[in-house]
Amino acid sequence: MAIYRAMKKARDDRDFEAMSAFMHDDCVFVRHQSGTTVTWDEFKVDFKVMMENGGFDRLMDRCIYENEDILVEHAIMRFGDGTRESVILVQTLENGQVVRFETGASRMD
Repeated sequence: MAIYRAMKKARDDRDFEAMSAFMHDDCVFVRHQSGTTVTWDEFKVDFKVMMENGGFDRLMDRCIYENEDILVEHAIMRFGDGTRESVILVQTLENGQVVRFETGASRMD
C-alpha cells in the first residue's frame, strides 16, 4: 500500500505539489456521476483550490486494494456546501503514477 499511503499523506497535508507528482501527464479523470471526462491539465486548477482551501474533507478513507496496476479506495467525503458522499475511487496506475482516475459517488442524507 505504498502509493495509497503516500497519496493519503499528501491529501492529509493538503500538499498539492506532492499530490501532483502522482498524476501522469496524460491522466484523465472520469466522473461517473456526471458522465464527464477531463484531463489532469483541465482538472488540476480546481483540485488545487479544493485541496488548499478546504473544498472537501475526507471523514473516512481506506484502501480496498492496491497493486502496481490499480488502486481502489473508499471514502466518505464532506464538501464545502455541507453535503456528504460515499465515494469509490478507482485509479489505474502506470509506473507509480495515476493514468486514469474514476469516481462513483452516492449522496448521504
